[in-house]
Amino acid sequence: MLKFKENQSSIFLTVLMYVMVFLFIFPILWLLLSSFKPGGELFDYPLSFLPENPTVENYEYAWTTMNFVRYFVNTAIVTVVTTVLTILASASCGFALAKYKYKWLSVFFICILATTMLPTEVIMNPTFTVIQTLGLYDSLAGLIVPSISTATGIFMFRQFFLTVPDDLLESARIDGASEGKTFFRLMLPISKPIIITLAIFSFQWRWNDYIWPLIVISSPEKYTLQIALRNIVGANSIDWPLLLSASVISILPMVILFFVFQRYIMDSQATSGLKD
Repeated sequence: MLKFKENQSSIFLTVLMYVMVFLFIFPILWLLLSSFKPGGELFDYPLSFLPENPTVENYEYAWTTMNFVRYFVNTAIVTVVTTVLTILASASCGFALAKYKYKWLSVFFICILATTMLPTEVIMNPTFTVIQTLGLYDSLAGLIVPSISTATGIFMFRQFFLTVPDDLLESARIDGASEGKTFFRLMLPISKPIIITLAIFSFQWRWNDYIWPLIVISSPEKYTLQIALRNIVGANSIDWPLLLSASVISILPMVILFFVFQRYIMDSQATSGLKD
């Protein structure tokens, strides 16, 4: 009887899992398939899931109309540069917090963690004031600089470096290695899993960022992809073929990133609830 109940429970959970998977995948499939539909077919009644006359003209139209190369380059510059600097800043800060024995460092670490309790909207105004004062308004640097330091990255590296034996560091110092050489040649190489995990998260954060670029960037030639996509939506009308195909193109880097680093993404889900 107990085994029968366990089988029932297992079947129920399996069915529930497939239902949840379908609910998540269905909108994505609808977006992808709709991007291959001609404009006149998008709102035919009754609505069809599969395109009756599939075409790639929407993608050609989006690529030539939206100046995708410029937006891709802008977004790639912001994403890659920010990710590299975030890793370096987080790793060095995490190393100091984990291996240097000063009482004030514990207080400093608590202050860093406390920033995760602040909504993003609260710090936007002072951050924008600083960016404007530094002359970084309407520049890609204005998107990069405020995004370098993240409590999530510092916390991840600190927790990892705490597991590294102090004897390993002492051996390197006895051999004459400076602090910089110890950090770059010893600590960074052994923290490769954390580097890859944080790189994935940082890439996702920066590639999908919308609010901050909307505030900082005003020149159309400096738009990122997310801002460019928003501009497709007009006050009185929406060019749906353009919006759908452009949206699919914009998510391709994230899809490629997922399949390339799928194993690391699955292994890092324990930290996915941490705040940017």
